[in-house]
Amino acid sequence: MAVADAVPVRGSWTRALPIALPAAIAALMIGACFLGPLVLPVPAPTGGNVLESYLPSFSTGHPLGTDPNGNDILSRVLHGGQASLTVAVSVNALGLLAGGTLGALSGHLGGIGDTIIMRVLDVLIAFPSLVLILAVAQSLGPSQANTILALAFFSVPAFARISRAATLRLREQPFIAAAQLCGTPAWRILLRHVAPNIVPQLITFAMLGMGLVIVIEGALSFLGLGIQAPAPSWGNMIAQGQQSLSATPMLVVWPCLALFVTVLAFNLLGETLRSRWSGE
Repeated sequence: MAVADAVPVRGSWTRALPIALPAAIAALMIGACFLGPLVLPVPAPTGGNVLESYLPSFSTGHPLGTDPNGNDILSRVLHGGQASLTVAVSVNALGLLAGGTLGALSGHLGGIGDTIIMRVLDVLIAFPSLVLILAVAQSLGPSQANTILALAFFSVPAFARISRAATLRLREQPFIAAAQLCGTPAWRILLRHVAPNIVPQLITFAMLGMGLVIVIEGALSFLGLGIQAPAPSWGNMIAQGQQSLSATPMLVVWPCLALFVTVLAFNLLGETLRSRWSGE
């Protein structure tokens, strides 16, 4: 009996581990970035002492060393993570809300409205999004808010297409037809029947989008079109460190490592959720 009871336990752990591990890593990175500066004795990320510039890693009072301006690298990595994660969460939340709503309306209502909405979104998808993001970021000016707006705008078509496809599948289900025959308004059908069934798919896509947005935000900040120094972000920290890469490589290694671990965790989490949802 004991052996038989152990089998389902082992199976449940096998199924839970692919989700639990990346989720735990992502939660650890989020907790470290947002709670770390509150509980750890780290100095402010700016306003360092230039007399303490270029301190090596594991220096007293500066576990990861200092940058050319004497700022603590650990503090800047944690605060930079706050900026990158805030952008990623905001972009995916706005994209999910706007794109998910447009896609659900388009798929449920059909007709000329569906055609117009999807053709407009198809035009946006047809353009090279990275080039347009760079152009929009340049025209709006470099800031965290403008970075969020630029990235969120171009995330809407992808969320809308996923939402529309899921809604079209649901529209053929008997419970949707029954609700329509009972005279239920379209908005109530969308809120009570469609939304609960498509939100899990949109959240799964958002998990994959988190990693992509973090990378793009880092690239924009690296190019000087995102979050501007002295405010830290992983992208502008890498840009600053590459100027003295041969002499002090750790200035680049630490933000790159934080970015890599965070993106990997969200990608693995999103891919696992996608596989579970699709039944693979």
